[in-house]
Amino acid sequence: MSDFERGPDGRSTDLDSGRGVPGWMAQHLNFCSNCGTALQFGSLDGEDRERLSCPDCGHIAYVNPRLVVTALPITDTGEIVLLRRGIEPGRGSWAQPGGFLEVDETVHQAAIRETWEETGLIVEPGDIVGLYTRLEAAVVTIAFEARIVGGTAAPTPEALEIATFRPEAIPWDGLAFRTTTWLLRDWIDRRRPDITWPEQIHGS
Repeated sequence: MSDFERGPDGRSTDLDSGRGVPGWMAQHLNFCSNCGTALQFGSLDGEDRERLSCPDCGHIAYVNPRLVVTALPITDTGEIVLLRRGIEPGRGSWAQPGGFLEVDETVHQAAIRETWEETGLIVEPGDIVGLYTRLEAAVVTIAFEARIVGGTAAPTPEALEIATFRPEAIPWDGLAFRTTTWLLRDWIDRRRPDITWPEQIHGS
């Protein structure tokens, strides 16, 4: 299945598709959640790849990526709000606000909640700027453009600093994640196509 076209969401990862569950995640998948028997890894009838499964009850431990919801707050003057991350991964680097989707909320609600928790700003999510797959982290990131409708920007436990940047002055060398780079590039391509890319971020 890894021979299929990866699509634009694959730009945010260096890993090849079809490599199965990341090792750091597989370390925690040892026992069947149904009966407690030790899981085994191997081929199964009807499956297109090797899977972790239970030899006793037949339960298959499917492993799916988590969804990260992020927002790109834009001021009335067209500046981009970024935060300097206060936690790992990427502590001290710049990124958009965001986090994991909770099971009892929509992606729209998650974008609002995460932005408020990390920056103190209340936003209204708008267009989806993009979807970005990070195989190494086992996540898919959805990114909304967002209009600021309230709140006051202030540092939080997750953000050492909140700052606004003109699209021409994005701190490209200080961004935390490849997804942030691609999100900003995609947003600028859509909203500010007049901006010329710095040479060092072409093809990054």
